[in-house]
Amino acid sequence: MKNRSLIARTGFAFAGWRTAFQRERSFRAHVGIVIFGAVLLLIVRPEPIWWAIVALICALVVAIELVNSAIEALCDMLHPGIHPEIKAVKDMVSGAVLAVTLAAIVVAAALIYAHWHVVMGKLAL
Repeated sequence: MKNRSLIARTGFAFAGWRTAFQRERSFRAHVGIVIFGAVLLLIVRPEPIWWAIVALICALVVAIELVNSAIEALCDMLHPGIHPEIKAVKDMVSGAVLAVTLAAIVVAAALIYAHWHVVMGKLAL
């Protein structure tokens, strides 16, 4: 895949997203979190800095879930059975996903808290 055009490399990236979406329930769940973040932004209409923060944390959630899925798939291919080191690797990368997911929850909570009056006003309609 070296020295391929930007269009070809972008196609590989989208193929990776498609594969993860088809194979990984966790990836689909994290895409749901991203959609929730986008809807929250559209409802609340916060300052531009919030758009940037939410976009960054959503990209991080999706990216780390893709890394997690790739590492788990590689581990399963290299060693299909149960092995303590493979388990440790999978647990560590899952811990990274958890850390980023918790950060996303904190960002969502901060956004809702900072714009509570807007959220409640929109929900009341």
